[in-house]
This record gives sequence, C-alpha cells and structure tokens, in this order.
Amino acid sequence: MKRNALLPRRRAVLHALTMVAAVVIIFWAVNTPSVVGVSASRRELPVYCVQQNEKIAALSFDAAWGNEDTQMLIDILNQYGINTTFFVVGDWADRYPESVRALTEAGNEVMNHSSSHAHFSSLSSSEITADISACNDKIEAITGIRPTLFRCPYGEYDDHVIKAVNSLGMTAVQWDVDSLDWKGISAEQISRRVLDRVQPGSIVLFHNAAEHTPEALPEIIETLLGEGYRIVPVSQILLQGDCFIDSTGRQCRRTGD
Repeated sequence: MKRNALLPRRRAVLHALTMVAAVVIIFWAVNTPSVVGVSASRRELPVYCVQQNEKIAALSFDAAWGNEDTQMLIDILNQYGINTTFFVVGDWADRYPESVRALTEAGNEVMNHSSSHAHFSSLSSSEITADISACNDKIEAITGIRPTLFRCPYGEYDDHVIKAVNSLGMTAVQWDVDSLDWKGISAEQISRRVLDRVQPGSIVLFHNAAEHTPEALPEIIETLLGEGYRIVPVSQILLQGDCFIDSTGRQCRRTGD
C-alpha cells in the first residue's frame, strides 16, 4: 500500500522535472546567437549608419516647424563648400516653398519627412504610402526632383511602416548621431555630442530651427574636415549594389562584393 501510494507523487515529480528540462531547452535554443541573429534579421529597419572604411559622414536636418535659421544654415554650408540633406515635411514645404527651392539651388538634397508629421505606427499601410506620396508630390512640384529617401516622423517606426516605405521604392533613413539640438542645449554641448560620436559612415541628426545649431555648425564642420572627413548628403553615403541592413541598422556590403 505504501509503495502504491508513492506512485502518484513520483509521477508528479517526474512530470515537473520534464517540464523544467523543456523550459531550459527552449530558453537555450531561443537565446543562442544563431537563432537571435535569424530573428533580428527578420526585422524591418531603416538605415542608421553605413559600413565605410574611409572617413565619410553625412549631415542631415529635419525641417518640420520653424524656418528662422534655414537661410543661415545654407550660408554656412556654402561657406565650407559642402552639401547636406534636409528631410522636409510637406506642410512645411507648403508654408516655405522659397526655402525648399533655395535648399535645392544651393546643392542640398531635399528629402521626405512625411506630409503632416503624423505618428506612422498608428496608420495603415495605405495611409502611410498616401502620406509619403503626397509629400513627394509637393517637393517635386517645387524642386523638380522626386525624393528617394524618407525619415519617419518622431523617428518612430515598426515593421509595417518600413515595409510601406520600401514598397514605394524609397529608403528609410534614421541616424546614429543625435545632436539633441532640439532640446535647446548650448552650441558647445551640441558640438561635443556630435564630435564625440561621429565615426566613418555616420549619419548625424540636426534640426533647421534649433536655437544653437547655426552657432555649433562651423566648429563641427571645421573639426571633421580637419580630421580628414568628407561630408556628403545622405544619398552619397549609402551603399549601392548588393547590400543589407544588419540588426543594428548599419547598411553593410555582402561578403564577397
């Protein structure tokens, strides 16, 4: 009787041990580097930075609201003979078409930052593509050039947002160096943040109406040029041909290219 009474308890213990072993095996399988890599590779990501061996970096500006400093930024860039990329909201282009035209005429890229700076993660794929296309139409009507690059409003995205961008044949672009100029920090703080973080292939984020960006920009440009960097628009830092975006958002060449 005692032996028979112990059987249910032994079975319960054996079942519990089996469950623990199953959990351990699943945890190991999911967290091995190979499996993590496969999972990460399935994510849809924008380009944060680019695999580059030479000293090359791209400066970019988001234009969504104010327009106080746009011409000053153009003048500073002209002074150093460099061009950058301005990601422009369609509503901003409606308000300041002369600035959009001035940016293009000075040799800078004018790219897409959405039509109304909405939260794209809350929109359907068709709403996203309609919004992006509307902004493309506005920019093309002013500059004669249709944008090929897109920056998500607020830097927010998920898989369905990036898939919608890709479906238009456009490339979503983020950044790996954030100047935080929109926070109103000093010119010195902006310069230090950028210069401490830039590396070959970096994409730097500024804003066209940030309070101290025009003051910080000359030091940043002069220092980068002095260190041997070439400063280019975003489209010129992106890789061409067979490439991929790794799990960190870095655009890379495929092995053997």
